[in-house]
Amino acid sequence: MKCFLDMHTHTIVSGHAYSTLSENAKHASEKGIQLLGTTDHGSSMPGAPHEWYFANLKVLPRELFGVTMLYGCEANIIDYEGNLDLPMFLQEKMDILIASMHEPVMESNEDADLNTSAFLKVMDNPNVHIIGHSGNPRFPIHEEELVKKAKEKNILIEINNSSFVSSRIGSEKNCARIAHLCKEYGVKIILNSDAHFYLNIGNFHAALSMLKEIDMPEELIINRSKEDFLDFLKTKGKNIKLK
Repeated sequence: MKCFLDMHTHTIVSGHAYSTLSENAKHASEKGIQLLGTTDHGSSMPGAPHEWYFANLKVLPRELFGVTMLYGCEANIIDYEGNLDLPMFLQEKMDILIASMHEPVMESNEDADLNTSAFLKVMDNPNVHIIGHSGNPRFPIHEEELVKKAKEKNILIEINNSSFVSSRIGSEKNCARIAHLCKEYGVKIILNSDAHFYLNIGNFHAALSMLKEIDMPEELIINRSKEDFLDFLKTKGKNIKLK
């Protein structure tokens, strides 16, 4: 399956990534990515940018190297009440907002009830578009509850390629279970690279291999169409103005 968008990528601004915005966009263009999301880490992550960085995203161009650019944040869930480390007035300004749990911010634990509660509550936030790498074994969850809430709230579940190849080791089985449940309940997923270096942008090979094994319907994979994703954002109140 051809994928035309990658909504979870990082630049040097995140503090532990290694490419510039221009390098990312240029490589995305060369890979045939039509829609690129830049989602640097929220400020509670060590090395991440100050919130002023997110306040000033408006100065960036909507198009680079022929690629439509979306600017947002991978915000950190900071407690079990589902609060995020990006102020509400900035959440509302983001083109795209991913909500994720990270060990440097939240201490990993085996309490699936607590972890699930954090995800369920963050999905009550109307500014959240995507739940990031929820298959992380460091934060076990009740997967069916997550998927059912995503369907209720019209939120995309991320299948994160990095979780298969370099980060969050041991995520594969959890991601497969989540994908199975998305297939069962008709919940749309989004494939993301979570690239921290430009060469990984648009790389979904491991995630796609898993989805092929479970015979995931292509209509549930939003990456197949730039227009489908922009239409999804409209349902979330985001009318992206293109050139």
